[in-house]
Amino acid sequence: MDGHVRSLIDSVEAAQDEHMIKSALKYFAHSCGYDRFAYLQTEGLEVRTFNSYPERWQRIYLSSEYSRIDPVVTDAKRKREIFFWTADDWPSRGSSPLRRFRDEAIDHGIRCGVTIPVEGSFGSAMMLTFASSEQGVDISASLDSKRAVQLVMAIHYQLKIIAAKTAVNPKRMLSPREMTCLIWATKGKTASETAMVTGINARTVQHYLDKARKKYDAQSVPQLVAIAKDRGLV
Repeated sequence: MDGHVRSLIDSVEAAQDEHMIKSALKYFAHSCGYDRFAYLQTEGLEVRTFNSYPERWQRIYLSSEYSRIDPVVTDAKRKREIFFWTADDWPSRGSSPLRRFRDEAIDHGIRCGVTIPVEGSFGSAMMLTFASSEQGVDISASLDSKRAVQLVMAIHYQLKIIAAKTAVNPKRMLSPREMTCLIWATKGKTASETAMVTGINARTVQHYLDKARKKYDAQSVPQLVAIAKDRGLV
């Protein structure tokens, strides 16, 4: 199994676009007996996903904000280690949102799986799941934990690299300090709050944000945050 994961990491890191990453993950999933894969990143209530789940299920999942009650996401944030899960363990009676989530997941071919969770920076969380419509497809015991984490990070950074391929004017490149202050601003932190978290003087934090605003012609920090998110900078 370790050799297969190593090959998958190599394929991900060599990928030139999202299609190549998706093809490599789908091939690995199928070779292990799974139907689908899903990479999920959460930052507070914001969810970003890259997966091979049915499009209809993706729309339902995001529009219903199922990440808030998804037992897989909840366990991933709590356990911080590879784990096997099955929808058969979730509530099967009543009319609760969790019961509805369970039924809809099974209807879309998501019955069991293995998830690799990784704690990210700035309070974010990342997780990679391989899911099956069958019962009991479990490879968690044969996955090396360090290699599995390496796989998740490879996917994370390669997706960011591909997203950043759109040319950026060198004059608009943010310095590490400017980027750090911007990231905390995207999380709703004021200059004073960012200063407490980073140890940078509050006036200096504001100075970095002002420099970043000028580079992107933003009139305010909220506009800078919106531009940064729209261009995939954060």
